[in-house]
Amino acid sequence: MRPSDRIRYVALGDSITVGLGDPMPDGSWRGWAALLADGLGAPGTVEFHNLARTGALTADVARDQLSAAVALRPTVASVVVGVNDTLRATFDPAAIGASVLKTVSTLHRAGAVVLTARLPEPGRMFGLPATLARPLARRIAAVNAITDHAASLYRTVHFDTAGHPDTYRPGMWSVDRLHPSERGHRLLAASYADLLRERGVPVHRRPDLEPGNAPPSRRAQVAWLAVEGTKWIRARCTDLVPQLLWLAAEETWYGLRGEARRVDERLGRDLAAALATLVGPDDVSPAEREHRPVEA
Repeated sequence: MRPSDRIRYVALGDSITVGLGDPMPDGSWRGWAALLADGLGAPGTVEFHNLARTGALTADVARDQLSAAVALRPTVASVVVGVNDTLRATFDPAAIGASVLKTVSTLHRAGAVVLTARLPEPGRMFGLPATLARPLARRIAAVNAITDHAASLYRTVHFDTAGHPDTYRPGMWSVDRLHPSERGHRLLAASYADLLRERGVPVHRRPDLEPGNAPPSRRAQVAWLAVEGTKWIRARCTDLVPQLLWLAAEETWYGLRGEARRVDERLGRDLAAALATLVGPDDVSPAEREHRPVEA
């Protein structure tokens, strides 16, 4: 990719990529992907399409967003998704792995520089008690292992949000503790700009880390949380909450019997089986990948 080339950036994912948590004065959402797009090239050289949808699962991205993304012939494409999968009773590492691999491999074969991410722990962000946080931590670790594997296979630009020292700072998150604040979105955008430059992809301007808009008032935050948060809680009360309570009860039961490792071992077996199937038609050996030229 030369500095003079027109950049077509297509963003896939869920509400984090939609931009929730980064409101604009007109009431719209901006988010990290739009901030990154603004910095990728000089004015008039970047064509940005945000296909992300609130509530999207990995399967939704592969089924509903991927074909539209490929049709846009992206030179850069981001795939940041998976948190919603960990918050569902239907959590299935094999299905998640198939969806992630399909999305990343298809974009890679279409010629795009693909951006992926390791995700932070929802339980830690929510401040959940340990008995509820641990099952979510296991699930996000499984999603991250799957994404790590896809990133290794296709040499994606891979950002470790889970391991970044600023990720869990309170100012990085909006009032709902699930979506980044403007500062958090800016951290994502700037970090991807840095990683793209390291990969040899020209970046016109690094997004600023400092917020440009006044933060939402406490009243506005509470009002938004009362409306949107109520919808989320109502949906999850028939889905995630019963599953989390079951997982917590199961963990407590095995813990009392001194067999807590059985819970880890079971998810470990499911994850290992899922990873074993993640082999795409254009995959090569680790040694060959090590010498494959960077695609930018």
